[in-house]
Amino acid sequence: MIDRVRLHDPDHRDFGSDNYAGVHPQVLEALAEANGGHQHGYGDDVYSARLAEVLRGHFGPDAVAFPVFNGTGANVVALTAMTPRWGSVVVPASAHVHTDEAGAPERMAGLKLLTVPTPDGRLTPELVAPVLAGGHDVHFPQPSVVAIAQATELGTVYTPEQVAALAEQAHAVGLRLYVDGARLANAAAHLGLPLRALTTDVGVDVVGLGGTKNGVMFGEVVVLDQHAVDGLPYVRKMHAQLASKSRFVAAQLLALYEGDLWLRSARHANAMAALLAAGLADVAGAHLVHPVQANAVFAALPATTVARLRERWAFYDWTPDGSQVRIMCAWDTTEQDVEDFLAVARES
Repeated sequence: MIDRVRLHDPDHRDFGSDNYAGVHPQVLEALAEANGGHQHGYGDDVYSARLAEVLRGHFGPDAVAFPVFNGTGANVVALTAMTPRWGSVVVPASAHVHTDEAGAPERMAGLKLLTVPTPDGRLTPELVAPVLAGGHDVHFPQPSVVAIAQATELGTVYTPEQVAALAEQAHAVGLRLYVDGARLANAAAHLGLPLRALTTDVGVDVVGLGGTKNGVMFGEVVVLDQHAVDGLPYVRKMHAQLASKSRFVAAQLLALYEGDLWLRSARHANAMAALLAAGLADVAGAHLVHPVQANAVFAALPATTVARLRERWAFYDWTPDGSQVRIMCAWDTTEQDVEDFLAVARES
């Protein structure tokens, strides 16, 4: 018999990723409730219908929702539907679709990613302009989509004005704007704005709205203007992202977005990251690498400090030499977790 206690300590929380965290109790309750009786499959259930209604409240009356299994699936499905076979997608060089999805958008969608170096993970019209001007003949993969993450992979957040500028630039030359919103809740919490203020209201065409990094067991949802993209239902099916028992994806996302659980959880994770960042100011040899605007802390720490912390907690090196690390906070990170981490970091 497996000794489960030795395999898992339910009281231990790491700083490796917000998807290390367990499932929020309200989400578990929603799953249990959805488990009763029979419901039609493949999205023709009452939970999926209610989720579509709720998300129209967040993104506007023309929004349609397509739940998927995970964030990579959301990105692949959205970009496949948005990009013609001859098209390419402009992304930051640090983009998750480029660095952390095993080439899925290129392999499964058959598109080309055009990467742009950025100082802080954020694209600007000035950075995008040379790519758009770079080639319009048959020899160049034609830019069709600009894709950004909100919050970015470096923990920075676009303001509505910055997103609007990218949308205006893209639309002026016939491109669409996609937002990988795995941590859109954290960005909205940081700015104190509703979800549509960062997306629909500023010209975003399609959003991959996160759930897994904010307390859901599994599931994200692609949200788009019903006039923006054709064929997405078929693309979702052909890329194995349509759940037969869709009610269980929809029920989780409903628990998150029907009330304010998404916002409360994101605010808390952000607050824990801010607390940790402030405490690092007292750690000898430590300094922040990027502004802490969501739930990620990027810091340079002495090697001895990193080694000492790693005896108790998991977190990621962000540079090959380990001189910079990423420390993530989650919906269930506690102030005591942060204080314990900082106490060990301060040891001489």
